[in-house]
Amino acid sequence: MAKKKTISNTDIITFYMDYVLEHNTQPKTVYAFAKANHFEEQKFYEHFGSFEAIEKHIFYAFFHNTISILEKSEDYTNFDARNKLLSFYFTFFENLTANRSYVKHALERHKHSLKGLTLLSQLKQAFTNYIAQLEIELIDTKQEQIDKIQRRGLKETAWMQLLITMKFWMDDTSPGFEKTDIFIEKSVNTSFDVLNIAPLKSLIDFGKFIFKEKVQMH
Repeated sequence: MAKKKTISNTDIITFYMDYVLEHNTQPKTVYAFAKANHFEEQKFYEHFGSFEAIEKHIFYAFFHNTISILEKSEDYTNFDARNKLLSFYFTFFENLTANRSYVKHALERHKHSLKGLTLLSQLKQAFTNYIAQLEIELIDTKQEQIDKIQRRGLKETAWMQLLITMKFWMDDTSPGFEKTDIFIEKSVNTSFDVLNIAPLKSLIDFGKFIFKEKVQMH
C-alpha cells in the first residue's frame, strides 16, 4: 500500500488509540507504528516527539473539542459562570464517554492517584486557564497577595473537583452514566453555593459595622 503523503495530528491520535485498544500496550517503536499505518516515520515527528506526548495531547484534545462545541452555542456565551461550568462538565464527559475504552485504559492503573499524573498535565493547564477566564467572583480583600492566593486556590480546587468527577465516572456502572450526571450537577452547584460570597460579604460588612460601633462607644 502507498504511503500517505499528508497526515494530521488527529490521524496519528486515531491510529494510536486504535493500536492501544487492540494490543493493550503502546507500539514498540515509532518506526513500526508508522509502517503499520502507512505513513513515513518523519511525519510522526512533525506532530509529536514521543508516544507519551500523544497521550498527554489526547486529554487536551478532549478539552479543546469540548470548548469548540460550547463556543458554537449562543446560549452558552450568555450563561453565567455556574451554568458555563455545568455545560463544560456535561460536554466534556460526553467526550470522555465517547472514548471510554481508551480513557479507562490510560487512567485505570492511576485512578486512585490522578492528582500528580503527568499524563493529565496539558489538560490541567487548559482547564485551570478556563476556570480563570470564567471570572468567578471571589471576595475582594484589597490585598493583592491574598487575592492571588484565592485565585490560585480556586483553580486548584476546581482541578481537584474535575479529577474526583473523573474517578467517579470511571467507577460508574449506571445506565447512560446517569449517576455521573447527578454527581456533576450536585458537586458543581454545591461548589458555587459555597463560593456565593453575597452572604459572606454581608457578614463581613456587619462585622465591620459592629467593630466601628464598639470603637466609637469606647
